[in-house]
Amino acid sequence: MFGGNFYEEDDGGISYGGGRGSSRPTRRYDEYLRCYPVIMMAGNERENVNYGGKVIMPPSALDKLTRLHIAYPMLFELKNGAKGTGTHAGVLEFIAEEGRVYLPHWMMNTLLLEPGDLLQIKSTDLPSGTFIKLQPQSVSFLESITDPKAVLENALRNFSALTKGDTFSFLYNEQVFEINVLEVKPETPQGAISCVETDLEVDFAPPLDYVEPARMPRSTGSSRPGSIVGGGRVTPLGVQEGSMARSINYAAIAPGSTQPAATKSSYFSGGGQKLKGSKTSTPRDKPSTPVAGTSTNKPPPTVPTGTVRKGSGPQPLRVPRGTLFFGYEIKPVKKKDEEKEKSGNETLFSGAGQTLRAAANAKKGKGKGKGGPDIIEID
Repeated sequence: MFGGNFYEEDDGGISYGGGRGSSRPTRRYDEYLRCYPVIMMAGNERENVNYGGKVIMPPSALDKLTRLHIAYPMLFELKNGAKGTGTHAGVLEFIAEEGRVYLPHWMMNTLLLEPGDLLQIKSTDLPSGTFIKLQPQSVSFLESITDPKAVLENALRNFSALTKGDTFSFLYNEQVFEINVLEVKPETPQGAISCVETDLEVDFAPPLDYVEPARMPRSTGSSRPGSIVGGGRVTPLGVQEGSMARSINYAAIAPGSTQPAATKSSYFSGGGQKLKGSKTSTPRDKPSTPVAGTSTNKPPPTVPTGTVRKGSGPQPLRVPRGTLFFGYEIKPVKKKDEEKEKSGNETLFSGAGQTLRAAANAKKGKGKGKGGPDIIEID
C-alpha cells in the first residue's frame, strides 16, 4: 500500500528462525506503514503499551504473517530510513487502522520519528538473551525503588526484544523511569536479543547523573580537633594564639598536658581593710584555673537527716557522699485525746512548800523534847 515489498529478496529472501521446530525456510515480512504514538490510538489510554516494547499493527499484517508461516514469538526490525535509526520490537495486537502502526512514545523518540512518518517493518529472528547491562538515567531509580530486580522483572514482561543503545521507559509507582541498554549477550549482528521465555542476568551501571561522594582526606600532623576547609586545617577557637585559651591557661589543663597548672590567683592580690581599722589576714589562696580531674567547688556540708534549716522556702537536701536517700522516717500523728491524757498525768509542780506557822510549830516540838522552858505564844 505504501511501497512495501511483500516478498523482498533481502538476505536471500529467507529467514530460518521464523518457524521454530521446522527446517523449512520462510520468507520475511517487509512492509511500510505510517507510524503514530499509542496515545493517539482510539479508545482508553493503555499504559502497558506506552511503557512496553510491543507495537500494534493492522489486521492485514496478521494475514500476511500467517501466510508466511511466521510463528510465535513474532519479532520485527523497525527502520527509519530517512534518519538511519533502527530498533526491534514485538507485536501486541492487530487492531490498528489499515496502513498504520502504533508505537510506544520512547520508541518514537529512539527512531527519531514524527507522527505520520513512514516506518519500514521487517520480520526477524533473534536469539534468546542471557545477559544485559542497564544504566538508569536518573538517581531516582536508586532512591525510589527498593527492589530493582522484582520491578524490572515485572516491567520486562511488556517487552519482546531489547536492542543495544535503546533507552526504554517503564512506569512504577506513578513515576516514569528511563533505562539505557549498554550491553546484550549473546552478541549478534543486529545487536539485539529476545527476552521472551528466557532467564536474563542483569547488571547495573551507575546512574547517568550519579556523583561519587567526596572523600575527606586523612589529616596528618596535629592531633588537635579541627576541620578541613579548602584543603587546610582550621585550628579550634579555644587553641588560637591570643584567644581565651591563653587567659584560662588551656595548655596547663588540656588533657595529656605536662605543664603544671597555676595554683595561685593573681586576679585579686591586694589587701583588705576591716571596719575596725585593722588589716585582714593574707588572702586565701584559690586555684586560678580548674585542674583536670578535680573540682574547685567546696564539698557540701553534712547535714543529719531530719535537720530543719532556718529560712523561708524549701531547702536543698544534702546527704553524705555515697549515701542513698529513701525518704524521711514516718512518724504517726498523735490524736488529741492521747495528748490530753498524757498532759493530765504529768505533775507540773512536784516540790513541797512550807509556811511560817509550820516552821514555828516545828521549833516548839524540838524545845519540849530537850526539857527547856516553855514558850508562850502571844497572838
